Formats: sequence, structure tokens, C-alpha cells
Amino acid sequence: MYRDCDDSPGSGNPSRTPHPEAGVPAGHASDPFACPCCANVFRETLRLAKVDLAEHAATLKPGRPRKAASAFVVNAKIMTMNTAAPVADCLWIREGKIAWVGRAGDQPGAAADEETFDLGGRFVLPGFVEPHMHLPPLALLDVFENIGPFRFSSIEGAIAHLAGVAGETPEGDWVLGRQFDPSLQEGPDALTRQMLDRVSTAHPVFVYNASLHLAYCNTRALEVAGITADTPSPPASEIVRGEDGRPNGVLKAGPAMAMVARHIPSMRGENLAEACLEVFRRANRVGITLLCDQGTGLFQGPKELDLYRALRESQRMTARFRYCLGHTAAASWDKTQIAWGEGDEWVRVTGWKIVSDGSNQGRTGLQREPFLNSDEKGIAYIEAAELEQAVEQRLREGWAICVHANGDAAIDRALDAYARAHALGLDPGGRRSRIEHCSILHDEHIERMAALGISPSFLIGHVYYWGDAFVSDLFGPEKAAKLDRTAACEAAGIRWTLHSDDPVTEMGPLRCIENAVTRTMWKSDELLAPDERVPVEAALRAATLDAAWQCHSDHEVGSLEAGKFADFVVLGADPREVEPTTIHAIPVEETWVDGECVHRQET
Repeated sequence: MYRDCDDSPGSGNPSRTPHPEAGVPAGHASDPFACPCCANVFRETLRLAKVDLAEHAATLKPGRPRKAASAFVVNAKIMTMNTAAPVADCLWIREGKIAWVGRAGDQPGAAADEETFDLGGRFVLPGFVEPHMHLPPLALLDVFENIGPFRFSSIEGAIAHLAGVAGETPEGDWVLGRQFDPSLQEGPDALTRQMLDRVSTAHPVFVYNASLHLAYCNTRALEVAGITADTPSPPASEIVRGEDGRPNGVLKAGPAMAMVARHIPSMRGENLAEACLEVFRRANRVGITLLCDQGTGLFQGPKELDLYRALRESQRMTARFRYCLGHTAAASWDKTQIAWGEGDEWVRVTGWKIVSDGSNQGRTGLQREPFLNSDEKGIAYIEAAELEQAVEQRLREGWAICVHANGDAAIDRALDAYARAHALGLDPGGRRSRIEHCSILHDEHIERMAALGISPSFLIGHVYYWGDAFVSDLFGPEKAAKLDRTAACEAAGIRWTLHSDDPVTEMGPLRCIENAVTRTMWKSDELLAPDERVPVEAALRAATLDAAWQCHSDHEVGSLEAGKFADFVVLGADPREVEPTTIHAIPVEETWVDGECVHRQET
């Protein structure tokens, strides 16, 4: 989904494959961030608003100097994820790290000198790791209310919710929404200005369609943007008009949307660094202690590193952060001389991200056979030869590679590139190279992955949120059953993980774990490929130790053992002992990072 502004076709880099977005009609995707063109929405807004991320990073206020915490945690039911000592009931924390973990009565005498926290028998496991999300766009969108179909089944419900938000918002401030999807929500196909005027006439109202190719606004928002009946539509986009010739509030494609969005304070980059810190706090509330951005360079290339440095230097981070560089900004990254592993335990670069196709639900995932009732096979976002060359080059430079591949033909190409590199004497498996999403997996794919040491990271929300569409609209039941094959990978001895791809689906490791354990589809409540269900223990490992391993951080986090950081989560119940369909509802009562409680559920 990434394309750097300096590396576009015609920008002096003729050897690069032309990007397919020019030939993709606006509105072709039915899911957020389904394809690279969605990135242009934000980049165009930032450009028009003259936002410089480096300047905004410089305004981040520092916090108090971080003091390494020490504590003695007792009376806990601890699942350590350390096979040598899988259970415990006490943790001794010294200067942010685990000094000892074990049974009560066996602890070193010095542990008694620390402040003691009695957890009352509650369940503890390593902090969850989110191995695939997108920090800058999430920070921009985090102030937008989610009014999508998984929260509101009807458009009327979404409008009523926004009206409630408006009632609690100071007059004149923006009311913002996202994830509106008329294909899944009962009601009209669009939100007109008249409909959004019911939300408020005193506040400008702006709502993104789930595809990010459309937006909707009320009369006040049009007035703020200076859009009238005489305003022409900008190139390659449309200000939609009603029968009276006046703008009806619907905006199609990036340039038209940016005419309004650039007036929104959060979309101007104001407090963007603060918004990133809020993303970390939101992650803490669902038990996450480490996140990995998959595609740094989306907005302004290497300038995004200034944002990351500011976050680190602020000493206000409440979660650890890893990031992978987007390949489509390769020319810019090569000028920086950045190398794999730069950073520290808080912020570190751990991979090189290459996008090879789009999304299956957006019908842009590259397939062996056409989509159901169609002659379309999706889109290759990079030619096979270029993918092979990129994988070889970046492995030689020491990078771990992450190839985005949703369709089965895209996975073919990713594995071909890895196999070619292996034949050249390189070791993609040894570098912990991955396939991101890795959605449609055939048996031969799994065999090749096992042989090469390649691991998948599954957007398991595909099963829950879009599983019914995969069965009935996209692939049919036989091919849909090959979606996110966690059990098959487990049986083959392949390490695998679960991710949200937030803002595609919201961060929530317990929801991901439940999805992998139950394979329930949201719309029909039926099971998709029940043979691919995994035990709770396997899903917990995928969300902790194996995700840390994929992020090259298992020497620091992912299990609770001496020498690692004291990053852990306290849950209101043991996921192994509740009904699988209720795992998502288990309270995240506390989240600890570096031996300090960064989230405690309000009682």
C-alpha cells in the first residue's frame, strides 16, 4: 500500500515498475487500505496543508526522565511462554527487567525489599505483540469515530451515534467518522450533506467511506472549505452535485476529499506525535506492549523517522515500537544509509516491506484463477523479476524481508523470490523473512514455506469480518476454506502470528485469538474451515512469543523469564478456561511495560 512521493513514475527513476494505481478506478475497493492508492488520500492532504512531519515531531513535549522500575509481583497465575518453566506465580522485577520468575517460597531474599503487588490469583502472560499495523495513518484516524458495520448495522444507527458525539463536542469543532460501508450497512448508498446536517449544523462533519476513496460532509464542512455550487471539481476527482447543481456532500477521490480534510486540525498534522502516543495507550488498553509498523515511508519518506525519534526521546512511550521500511520508497531510504537493527529496545527498524498485490476483498489480490463470477485475477503491484531482485538485494544488505501477498498467485511469486534467494546462497528463513497476510494458502505453499523457513502473519480478521464474502462473493467455499490456515501451519511446524493491520481492523489480540480458535464468521455465525481451528495455547503463543520472534525482539520480550523486560498483561480470566466465543470479552485489567503499570482498568 506504499508509494513514496519521490519515487513515482516520471520522477527520475525509470527502472521502477509503473504503479498500477493510475489504472484503478476510484472506489474499486471495499475495504480500508486495500490498495496503494489509499495512501494518496493522506499524502495529498498533508501536501496541501503544507505539513512537515519533522516540524511537528519537534513540538512533542518531553516527559519525566524514565526511571527503571522495580517490584515484586506475587499471587499470580503466570503463563510464561518459556517451555523450560511454563508456569509460575511470582515475578521479581529489577530496573525494568525480570530478575527472577518462579514459585512462591523459592524467590531470592532480596525480592522482599521491593514494593509488592498481590494480583489475587489473576492470570498473567507476556504482553501481546502486534506484528503488523500502521502508526502514522492510525494516529491521523484515531480521532475519527468508528461508525462502521461491525459497530452499527444501519446507517441510521451511525448517524445517531455521531449526533451524540456532536452533543458532547464544543461548538465549531469537527465531528469525524470513518469506516462507513453502505455495502454492509442498511440504508442509502451515500451520506449526503442533508443527512449529516441531522448530526449537526453547528459543527463541520466529515466521514470517510471504508474504502477511503469516498468521503461525506455536511453543509457546515462545505462552508469551511469554501466549496460552493461554483467550485469546480479538482482533476481526477469529483465534488458530487445534487439535482439543483449544488454540492450534495459526497466527495470522490483524494483531491476532492483533501479540499475539506486539509481544514481538519488532526489531518493538518497538529499534535500528530501526541496522537501516536495515544495509539500506544490504546494498544495498552487491549494488552499490547510492542507494535510493528509495516511500511514506514507512507507519508513523507525518511522524515517519518524524525517522528519516531521524537517519540523515543520524549520518554513518554508506553509500548515498544518496531518498524519496517516500505520498498516503494527505496530510492529515498537508500540515501539515508539506514541499516537493519538500528535503534534500541524502544524504537528499532527490523524489516524491509514489499507489497506484491492488493487485497482479496478489494478484488486486487493476485490470483491463480479468476474471482468468482468474474474474469479478474487481481493486480500485481510489482513485477516478478523486480520482486526477485529486491528480495536478493535487501537480503544481501542484511534485511529481514516482509512480502505482502494476499492472493495465491502472489504467494507463489513471494515464495519463488525467496527460493531463488536461497538458491543463491542467501538465507531468507534465517533472517526471519515473512509473508504478510498470506491469505490463500495451498498445501504446496505450506510445504515450501516449511522448507525455506518462511513464516506467515495472518490478518485473521479476514475470517471473522469478511469470511462470508469470501465464500459467497469472491472465491466459493472450496477456495475460501484455504483462508488463514493457522492449523495447517501449526501442524507443519511453521511459526505463525496474528495481526490486525489497524486501521484495517482494530487492534485487539484477544479478538484475534478468538478468531483463530473459533473460525466464526460475523455475518452468518457459521464456521469457516473448522479444521483450521487451533488450540487456545497455540493462539496465545502466536500473539506473544512468536510475534516477538517475527519482530526480532524475542531476546527482549515475548516470554517471562530472567533477563527479559518486564512487559506483561493481567487478564480477568484465563483464556483457556472460558467459552472460546467469549475470549474477546475477557477484561484486560492491567498492562505493564518495563516493570511499570501503564494501564489499569477502571473499576
